[in-house]
Amino acid sequence: MRSMSATVFLGGGRITGALAAGLRLAGDRRRIVVYDRHPEKLRALRRESGVEIARDLKSAVERAEMLVIAVRPASVKRMLAEVMACGAFSRKAGPPRLCVSLAAGIPLKKLRAWLGEPRHRGSVRWARAMPSPVGRMGRGLTAGCFERGVTKAERRQVHELFARVGAVVEVPESRMDAFTAAYSSSHGYHALAALAKAGQDAGLDRETALTAAAHALSDGIAYWRASGQSLDELLEEAATPGGIAAATMSAMDAAGYGRAVKKGIQAGVKRARRNAML
Repeated sequence: MRSMSATVFLGGGRITGALAAGLRLAGDRRRIVVYDRHPEKLRALRRESGVEIARDLKSAVERAEMLVIAVRPASVKRMLAEVMACGAFSRKAGPPRLCVSLAAGIPLKKLRAWLGEPRHRGSVRWARAMPSPVGRMGRGLTAGCFERGVTKAERRQVHELFARVGAVVEVPESRMDAFTAAYSSSHGYHALAALAKAGQDAGLDRETALTAAAHALSDGIAYWRASGQSLDELLEEAATPGGIAAATMSAMDAAGYGRAVKKGIQAGVKRARRNAML
């Protein structure tokens, strides 16, 4: 039995900060312990979300009921090697039973292999999760997948963590890369910037152009969520044949809007799959 068990994050970057802030916003008072090599990141996290700072990697791992790997994909292999080398697994409690990787593109089979000694692999259950930074305000979206052997209780444990900061979906691991490329809030920011720039080019001042573009994207999507109508129905309603919206959408489609988005998603999936080769 682990003493003082906690949800432990290895890596104190942007996504750890977003999740910790979102959990606190939701009233979640679980013990969150963070290990990172950069003291300034840890101090900022403690000020914002009241996380506990691990003095070293060993003390962090020893307290983990759930160990969350929150470093860049290129750093995962090295981090797991350091976990094995720190001596935490020599305790009677052994390694954490539940490990969750937030690294895009790194498959479960590699996570399992990188953990180290074969005697520990069977006792550790791996999950992958792709949470959104928007979870900071409780409106996140997380996709998760699990290796064989993860129990229902462990799945529920992972689900409940991310459900505190937004919606959760479970997808097969083979589709995680596509989800990663498609769900990013950067799509919204990119579209907002492009639409506002086009509005400025058409004669609007910057503030008005941003207000109009934000309404088109944010409020329009909020209405779709609340109305229960399909996208086809809303497009037909909003883009009346012969009207301004219809002319705008038709010109965008003719210019290759759909093809550009498809090409972007394909590039994102390709990048995620390159991570699997690390």
